[in-house]
Amino acid sequence: MSKRALALLWAGLLPVQVLPAPLSAQPLQSQTTQLLERSWQKLDAQLRALDQLLPTEPEPPVGNVLATPQLPANLIKANQAANGPIQPANAVAAPPLDLPTAQQLQAEGIASLSLEQALAIAFANSPSLQAQREQVAAALASLQAAMGSYWPTISAFANGGYEGSRSSTTSNKPNNNLGFGPLFDSNGLLNSAGNPTAGPFYVPNGGSVAATSGEWGIEGGLQLNYALLNFARTPTVRAARASLEQQRNTYANQLRSLQLQVSEAYYQLQQNDQLVRVYDANLRNDLLILQDTLDLKQAGLVPRLNVLRRRAILASDEETLIQSLADRAVARRQLAVLLNLPASVIPSPSDPIVVQPRWPLDLESSLLAAYRGNPELEAILATRTALSQQSQATAAGLLPKLSLFASAGGNSSQTSLGNFALAGGGCCGSTALPLSSTSGGDWSAGLTFTWLLFDAGNTAGQARALAKREAAAAQQYAATRNDIRLRIEQAFFNHEASLAKLSSARRGVAAALEAFRDARLRYLTGLDSELNLSNTQERLINSLVQRLNATVNVNITYAKLLKELLPMPRDSNAPIQPQLQLTQPQLSSSAPGQP
Repeated sequence: MSKRALALLWAGLLPVQVLPAPLSAQPLQSQTTQLLERSWQKLDAQLRALDQLLPTEPEPPVGNVLATPQLPANLIKANQAANGPIQPANAVAAPPLDLPTAQQLQAEGIASLSLEQALAIAFANSPSLQAQREQVAAALASLQAAMGSYWPTISAFANGGYEGSRSSTTSNKPNNNLGFGPLFDSNGLLNSAGNPTAGPFYVPNGGSVAATSGEWGIEGGLQLNYALLNFARTPTVRAARASLEQQRNTYANQLRSLQLQVSEAYYQLQQNDQLVRVYDANLRNDLLILQDTLDLKQAGLVPRLNVLRRRAILASDEETLIQSLADRAVARRQLAVLLNLPASVIPSPSDPIVVQPRWPLDLESSLLAAYRGNPELEAILATRTALSQQSQATAAGLLPKLSLFASAGGNSSQTSLGNFALAGGGCCGSTALPLSSTSGGDWSAGLTFTWLLFDAGNTAGQARALAKREAAAAQQYAATRNDIRLRIEQAFFNHEASLAKLSSARRGVAAALEAFRDARLRYLTGLDSELNLSNTQERLINSLVQRLNATVNVNITYAKLLKELLPMPRDSNAPIQPQLQLTQPQLSSSAPGQP
């Protein structure tokens, strides 16, 4: 009995005078009091030391205990209610190379949207998805380029220009001793007076002529090349086709991943919205209970300790509400980033929190359906095929090649000579043509045979490297297969557990709510303590949060299971229809035994 009284004395619930002791026990009571005083002194010293470690208060103590602290303006702005549903103009992504302006960052508008709208906007605006579409288009262009190797190449060539020069020709010997007749003799002819004169083609020693020449010319034609025998051509085309399939499967898998990311972000934002409402209602309830406690304290029905505890609970719940507001603002921004919305638009969920139904397939059927036609696995298989074909194409570099070539063309030129200068009796008159032209044509055809006989193992080494990468892709396939199974099993078991926890949480909320009502009525009538009321209130809030978490976890685990089975188009130009549940045709195709 004495120990219980000391405990009540320590808690401040009983005054000291309610502990009478017999005279024979006075020395023992004196020793106990001394021990208590020493403990209080130690506790007071520890509290003082702890108080010195804490930073100084930036604001004076709160005068009105029922007043709530003013929230930051930025936090209030980020948690405003939606102005209305999102408009199509506000769902268009900004240009990829633009940066937001200060006006756009300041003019934030809260727009509500459903999960289906969010998915449609994400499929249209996602930068990573658009980048993958470009990768698919690039792979298609590479395949088209590789297909062109089956056809000959025809090219046209042409050239033209002008060339000018000045040259001088000098005879170092006369040409009268060649025996060409009197036309080449210095005295081979007679003039009109009967005197001997030089022939017209005679060139004396030292005779020279200088002239300036210019030539205009043009040449053109066609050239054909065709590989008759090229063992690397077909593997190269097959590798390009496999690369295209790999990019298309990567695109389909990225669609699945993006839908899961958007769904998780949307469900998380719904959860944060509901948490703000729960903690706001809890804070309002704290104010009511604190008011009741102050009234009871004023009437002398409860001790000062109850008021202090309620003030501490109120402060703690204020912190929780403030943090929940910050979490909701961050969750809004996370969803906006996933949707790639303009900087001036902040999303808010318009869908109420609705529990997804139970997953319609059992675990075995889910696994079999996930393996069949999985784009993540198909992309690895396509990569492996591309590496195999590239290895064959590289090894074909050591095999002979036979090519056909043919070309035909024509040319034309015009040459002019002028600005003659004679010296030493002149020279070379027969070759001095003032203006002449030349034209002609040519053609050629033949075969080219090449065979690489030795390259120091360069080609063989590249082929072995590609073969090893092909083997590594096979191991990657095994690892991905195991990851898919683990993801499905985790999501499946957590989905079942979340459904079970949701049922328990609903019962817990109902019981906690009734318990809180009873505890508050008992507290107001003096039949129960404030400590029991606080514990009951905390249990109620925890039950509400647990039910909310279980509901959101049901939806998230359903979305994770849906991600592994949801069919998505491989064609990057095909329209995409958001699907939030597994439909009946998909259930039929996912049944065991289907091809």
